[in-house]
Amino acid sequence: MSVMEWQYLLTSNRFGDNKETGVDKSGRTDFDKDCDRITFSSPFRRLGRKTQVHPLTQNDHIHIRLTHSLEVASVGRSLGVMCGKKIIDDLPKGIYPSDIGQILQAASLAHDIGNPPFGHAGEEAIRAWFKDSANADILEGLTEEQRKDFENFEGNAQGFRILTRLEHNVDKGGMRLTCATLGAMLKYPWTSSEIKPTSSEKENGKKFGAFQAEKNCLNDIAEEVQLIKIGNNFYCRHPLALLLEASDDICYRILDLEDAYEMKILSFDEIEKVLKDLCDQDDYSFSSDISNRRKLSFIRTKAIGGAIDGAVDIFVKRYNEIMRGEFKGSIIDDKDSKIKKPLESAYKLDTDIVFKERRKIEIEIGCYSVIGILLNAFCSAVKERISGKKISFKSSRILEMIELKDLKEGDELYESLLKATDYLSGMTDNYASRMAKRIAGMGG
Repeated sequence: MSVMEWQYLLTSNRFGDNKETGVDKSGRTDFDKDCDRITFSSPFRRLGRKTQVHPLTQNDHIHIRLTHSLEVASVGRSLGVMCGKKIIDDLPKGIYPSDIGQILQAASLAHDIGNPPFGHAGEEAIRAWFKDSANADILEGLTEEQRKDFENFEGNAQGFRILTRLEHNVDKGGMRLTCATLGAMLKYPWTSSEIKPTSSEKENGKKFGAFQAEKNCLNDIAEEVQLIKIGNNFYCRHPLALLLEASDDICYRILDLEDAYEMKILSFDEIEKVLKDLCDQDDYSFSSDISNRRKLSFIRTKAIGGAIDGAVDIFVKRYNEIMRGEFKGSIIDDKDSKIKKPLESAYKLDTDIVFKERRKIEIEIGCYSVIGILLNAFCSAVKERISGKKISFKSSRILEMIELKDLKEGDELYESLLKATDYLSGMTDNYASRMAKRIAGMGG
């Protein structure tokens, strides 16, 4: 029976140069450096203008992808340290619970770095455009596997592409993060064409972690940390990827409700009723004369703490299954989890009320037009350039604008189209909206 081993799972070998640098003079570990490389990168900075749930809101209290990522990183670090203390006897020499916390902090900072403008609505808009029969000629000549990358476009795979190929050392390891951090960041360590049905909704074909272009990167990292292989380009999850997923789920299920209060979509009483079950009832009290916003802040803090404790309990309880690669589903939704029901209730509030808020729906519908205008312009120009036909003035200007003027006749279609989606994915909500208006001749 195969069992994953921490000495490999927590390797500080760097993808792209295979070197451990150890603790430097300032006291930074390799995993600290991962956090720094991600934090100071351009794609991370642009998360400050990308949607979490509510697109293009004018309310400064509302979460954006950047604040969400920072909060997930905070929860991830706590989960890593707490779980590390529970399994400290299994950790290799020189590795401490704080290192696990740092790995999870780094992976959490990067977990949404590949998301396109307008959040999940943006992902859906990209998929819809490539699946539209009106645009079928764009993907002509690609293999079935390559087509799936566009028709099932996934922000997680785009993030992996950024970290391993696009940012800093282009095609030479990308950010050159440690393989431990990259393994933890891979919530879905398989490609779009190698998905196997499982008991988890998130693993049944809706999510994947690497495009065909990065399948060798996926395999190299999986081999380095010695994930258990399930099939071609398909592996079991790194144990810390389960904790990353739990951190993400805890944050968005709880904090989306706080945003809904700020947006006047949900009342204080509706939210308290759901989150109170996550709080320690012996420590649940606040002054009656403070504002509902401050009360909600208190409840949110206690609820996150309770959710973290519940996630740690399940990680320990399912530890042996996790290390054998047999654990399916997510930690917070485990049948024995004490946090399963309240977090399900929180998510139900989101899906039944928050996600159906009229303004949100209107802007998300509009994002399909924005994404459509941009993809039509970018992809048509790319295909025109590499076809060898005389390129139009408009297409040549578009390629200059999106910094793809070096494309030439005979370049591979698949990689060329990926460069177009790379540019689109890197755009912020405001920039995408403004550029679409200009391309459509509507100013902006």
